[in-house]
Amino acid sequence: MLHFWQMEERVILGMKDTRLPHLKDAVTSLEKHGYEPIVRSAGGLGVVSDSGVLNVSLILPNPSEAKIAIDEAYTQMWQWLQRAFATAEQPIEAYEIPDSYCPGTFDLSIHGKKIAGIAQRRIKKGIAVMLYLSVNGNQLARGAAMRAFYQAGLQADFGSNGYPPVDPNVMANLADFLPEYDSIEAVKARLLATMPGQQLAADWSDFLKTKGLLAEFEHQRTRMLARNQILEEL
Repeated sequence: MLHFWQMEERVILGMKDTRLPHLKDAVTSLEKHGYEPIVRSAGGLGVVSDSGVLNVSLILPNPSEAKIAIDEAYTQMWQWLQRAFATAEQPIEAYEIPDSYCPGTFDLSIHGKKIAGIAQRRIKKGIAVMLYLSVNGNQLARGAAMRAFYQAGLQADFGSNGYPPVDPNVMANLADFLPEYDSIEAVKARLLATMPGQQLAADWSDFLKTKGLLAEFEHQRTRMLARNQILEEL
């Protein structure tokens, strides 16, 4: 399954972000920059989502008899982006950009500037490999908001305890390097054209009628609300 999704001005926090020693100050800082926080279930730290950021979830079967390794799942997403957008002049590389927000081994970058990051969520016999891709918009402002978030949340300890010393200058948009992909729709079309494996039918009506699916959805939604209770309490 492939899911494209976007959100209005939000910062999607990781669980580690909720353990900032000065979380209330950090959340206030985000709000001053025009962002509302929400806590996600997947690992990692906070990422920005707005009209210029495309989120992509690739949901894969992971049967017990043929498990997909963690790095293999990350690599599938990286290779997909390479097929879609990389050129000899503009290669997409995968290595950690430590001064970015939400740094990780599979940060995706062009000429040393991070354009995307990847996270995973594994449940039972499936894997969701999730990508955020900065397509267009003011990436410097996104980085400045995240830097201010961690400065407010850590104060004198900024840049320590496993939280990144965010430098807005180490990140960029895909469109900064490839102007022909300066719109979300153009990027989605290119990703669909280069999608790994067999493309499935767009009609999921039978799947949505699966016995127990709604009950499971409500169960996970309840857990999501509980996860975000800490923000409600602030």
